[in-house]
Parts: sequence; structure tokens; C-alpha cells
Amino acid sequence: MQIRLPDKVHYIIESIQAAGYEAYAVGGCIRDCVMGRVPDDWDITTSAKPETVKSLFNRTIDTGIQHGTVTVMIDKEGFEVTTYRIDGKYEDNRHPENVTFTSDLAEDLRRRDFTINAMAYNDKDGLIDLFGGIDDMESGIIRCVGDARERFGEDALRMMRAVRFSAQLGYTIEDETKAAINKLAPTLQNISAERIQTELVKLLISDHPDFLRTAYETGITKYTIPEFDTCMETEQINPHHCYSVGEHILHSLAYVEADKTLRLTMLLHDIGKPQTFSIDESGITHNHGHALVGEDMSVKILRRLKFDNDTIYKVRKLVRYHDQRIEPDAKSVRRSINLIGEDIFPLLFHVQYADIMAQSDYMREKKLKTLEELKVIYEQILEKKECFSLKDLAVSGNDLIEIGMKPGREIGGTLQKLLEIVLEDPELNNKEYLLSCIPFKD
Repeated sequence: MQIRLPDKVHYIIESIQAAGYEAYAVGGCIRDCVMGRVPDDWDITTSAKPETVKSLFNRTIDTGIQHGTVTVMIDKEGFEVTTYRIDGKYEDNRHPENVTFTSDLAEDLRRRDFTINAMAYNDKDGLIDLFGGIDDMESGIIRCVGDARERFGEDALRMMRAVRFSAQLGYTIEDETKAAINKLAPTLQNISAERIQTELVKLLISDHPDFLRTAYETGITKYTIPEFDTCMETEQINPHHCYSVGEHILHSLAYVEADKTLRLTMLLHDIGKPQTFSIDESGITHNHGHALVGEDMSVKILRRLKFDNDTIYKVRKLVRYHDQRIEPDAKSVRRSINLIGEDIFPLLFHVQYADIMAQSDYMREKKLKTLEELKVIYEQILEKKECFSLKDLAVSGNDLIEIGMKPGREIGGTLQKLLEIVLEDPELNNKEYLLSCIPFKD
């Protein structure tokens, strides 16, 4: 199999080979090339020691030299070059106590996580596939290199990576690998929230976000998002629904684009339903107030997973208002934009569409029609540049001060009352008219 290496990668490999050492492009970049994809980055493995690598190139950075990794800089672009190594004993399900450099490529490939990531290539020797990576790719399988329990015992995050690769590639996880995840899932408690967050997001924005179901079935979510497990165990007996809360969430993920904020919102939009579960006398289940409860829960979950404040802000508001019922008229839409926020409001169309599509078909046509009407009205409001927030109001706080109003709460309250007038009728957003409305008459 011939792989076209980028010129800079080819140069690094040839330079190391010219000095009498082995060197290969390795790992995910080879997997992607075999699949016909363009790799995001290129890693190189070599029999040369780090000090030797550093001596061969004009500019290098010691990015992980204790583990044998040197970054070679070529025209401001960095390429990680790592010496063949054998990892020592793992004590924390994350880091080896020590590493031993080796001259044997097979030993280096043997320590890698999955067969599809344990292939190497250079133009001289071609593709090196010692563990059946090509066969597993052809069969659509995620399989550990060697003993799965050993690989997951070395780094517990590999269990989430297995599900993530499965979701990204549309592959199934091989039985022994899956059994090892079931056994060792509790060790994910030793992994930092930041690393779990990274894998969760990659899974969610993949082509198969509903493969989160596999994370549930193998026990992963029990130790990462236990609130989701509760959703999977909460039934919905209601004309509007045909799935459990958890299955509804999984189906909804597929109906929004692969955007981090939107996928996180769909993951969490009904997270408050188990806490608000009730059954009426006719046997119908309800979840009154679940959006507000879900907002609070979403914030706690996202903070626990160390998400940034901007993501938390957007997701919490979308969760809070995901079930907002808006009448399809301009006045209601203007008021909703003001309530929800002009930055968040357009995202709500995507969220509500996904929510509807993951429900039963009961009244679906009517719900979708209403949603389309709201989008048309919203676009008309934007086109007319109608006012729906204080920043677009024809009167400012300075205007109120100029007519003798003292700075303080009174100004804020007055501006809000003037905005209420304009939300009712945007044609009244006129400075002279609005100032004539003060003092207000009840």
C-alpha cells in the first residue's frame, strides 16, 4: 500500500534514516490515510534517541523528552518525533512509572491502544501492520492491541476513546474489548475531568453521537455522566413521546448539526425529567418544571466536567428555554427574543426541531409548521430592524438624565417600561414619542 507522505514528514523521516536510524509515520495519521482521509497531524516514531533527533534538525522543542518526544519544527510547523519505547508499570490508570527506550518497532507498536492506531509507514518499508489493523478496518471493528484489560489498565481513558472512535468511524467494539470496558469502567474515576470532557465532546460531535448508548451499556456513563443513566431508566408514557427520556435524548442528538453547544444542549435538555417525574390518574407521565430543574443540573454537570463559561452560559439558557411555547406572531417573537437573548434565540430553532423529531409523530406536523412560522417571523423582524432590546431603544439612559432623572434604579426601570411599549409596537420606537410617555400613566 502506497501512502503519500507530506513533504515535511518525508524530509524528517529521510533525515533520520540517513543518519542510520529507523523512522516511520505512525498511529492515527496512517489510519486516516488508509481510510482516504486527510490527517489532522502527523506523528513520527524512530529508533533514534531524543538527543540524536535534536542533533539532526536546526530547531527542536523538548515537548516530552522524558518520554522520548521531541517536536521538530519545520517552517513554523511542529512534528512530534518519539523514540521507540516500552512503558513501565502503570499505577494511576494514566501514566507509566517509567519508560524504556528500545530499538524494536514491534515493541513500540505493541503498547498502543487499538489495532487501527498501531500501524506505521515509510516509503522504504511500506505499511507495517503487525496487529491486524487493516483487517479490523475492513471489518469495521475497534479492537485493543493485545490484552484489552492491560491496555485499559494502563490508561482508563482508552475506554472512552474506544467508544469515541466507534462513533467517529461507525465501527463496532469487538466483544473482548467491550467486556474489558464493562469490567474496568470504574477506573474512569481516576481520570481528570478535562480529559473526560475532551473525549465526550469528540463523541458528541461525531457522525454517530447516539453511540453514547454504548457508553451507557458498558458502564462508562455511570462514572462520567451518571445523570444520563437515570434518564435511560425513566420511561415516558405520553402521546408526545415514544421513547424513554434517555432514548429520546439519543435520538435528538442526530437531528442537530455537529456543533458542540447544540449537541451538549440536546444531551442535557431533558436531564431534569427524572427529578420532575409524575403520573396522573389516567397513567400519563408528566415532567412539569423539568426545564428549570434541567438548567440547574446542566450547570452542575458542565462545571464538574470543567467546561468554559461561554459554553455553560449558552447551554444553560438553551436548556432553560428549549420547551418555551411561543405564539407565531411578531409581538410574541419580539418578547421571546428579549427574554431569551438575541444571541441564544436563533439557536433555539435547531434545538426545538431536534426535540420534535425525536418525539412521537403525534402532532408532529403541526409542531413543525409552527416552528417554520416562527422562523419566518423572526427573519422578518431582523429584516425590518425592529427593536427587541434596550441597546436598540431610541431612548438611552443619558437621554433620561438630560430631562432631569437622577442616575440609579429609576432609569433602568423607566427604560424597561419604554421597551415594553416598543415590544408591543415597534413603530413607536421614536425618541420624541417615548420621552413624551414619561411619567407613565397606569
